[in-house]
Amino acid sequence: MSSLNPRVVLVSRETEYAALLAKHGTRGQAEFFLSTRGQKLGKLEVRDALQSRALTAAKEAVPAEWPFVHVMREDLNRFLFSPEDIIVPIGQDGLVANIAKYLNGQPVIGVSPDPASSEGVLTRHSVDHLPGLLKSAAHADVNIQARAMVEAKVGEGLSLLALNELFIGHRSHQSARYVIQSGDAEEFQSSSGMIVATGTGLTGWAKSIMNATHRRFEIDPEDNRAAFFAREPWPSRTSGCEIAAGEINGDAQLSMLSRINEGGVIFADGIEQDFLPFNWGIQAQVTMAENRLALVV
Repeated sequence: MSSLNPRVVLVSRETEYAALLAKHGTRGQAEFFLSTRGQKLGKLEVRDALQSRALTAAKEAVPAEWPFVHVMREDLNRFLFSPEDIIVPIGQDGLVANIAKYLNGQPVIGVSPDPASSEGVLTRHSVDHLPGLLKSAAHADVNIQARAMVEAKVGEGLSLLALNELFIGHRSHQSARYVIQSGDAEEFQSSSGMIVATGTGLTGWAKSIMNATHRRFEIDPEDNRAAFFAREPWPSRTSGCEIAAGEINGDAQLSMLSRINEGGVIFADGIEQDFLPFNWGIQAQVTMAENRLALVV
C-alpha cells in the first residue's frame, strides 16, 4: 500500500427483511404477507439486526483519518474501485464472489454478520477482528490467498471475470445452441447452457451439477484450473453430448460459437444484469484469468 491512507469500501446487500419492508411499506403488512403463507418474520428480523450491527461496527473500526464508502451489491457495476482500496464485504460468501470481478489485486476482508450460521469460506472473519485486520492490510502484513478466476472474452476488448462460475447460454435458461470446442474435440450442442467453475465455484452451483451427473473434479481454489459442465445436453440427429464436462487450465481453453438467435448471454457469479452478449455468430473464448482474488485469510 502507498503512504497515503487507504479507502475502505464496505459492501453489503439488501436483507430479506429490508426487501419485504420496501415492498409492503410497514412491518405489520410484511408480517401479514408472510403469515398468509405460513411463515414468520422473526428470523428475518434477527438476520437484519445482525447485519445492521455488523455494518455499524465496521464503520467504527475504520480509523478516523481514513476515508470509507458503503456500496450496495446492486451498485457494484457502476462503482469505481481504486487500486489503494481495502474491500470489506459484509454478508454471505456469495457477496465476495459478486465483488471479485471488479477488483484488481485489492485485499478483500470478508466479514460474516453471524459467524455461527455462516459457511465462512470467503467471509471468514468476525467484525470484532476488523480493526486489526484493516491496519495490517494497510501495511501489507496479512496472509493472502490468491484464488483463481476464469475469464470469458468475446469480440474485441469485451471480457468478463468470475470467481465462482461463468454461465454461458440463454438468459432465460431455456435451450441454448452452440458449437463447443475443447482441445481437438468439437461438437454442436443444445443444452440449458454451459457452466465453467473454478476451485472456489466447485463448492457452489457446480457442486449440485457434480452430484447430479456424477462427474467430479477436485480443484484447489488457488489452482490454475477450472471445470466445465454442459447442463442437460440433448442428444439428437444434429446435436451431441460427448463433450459434457472437462477441464481448462493454463494451456487448454474452451471455445464456444453461439447459435442463439437472441437472448444469448454470458454472466458471472450470479449477477445477471452485468453480462456479455452471446448471440448468433459470437465466438467466446474461456481461459484462466491472469487476475486473482486477493482474499485475506
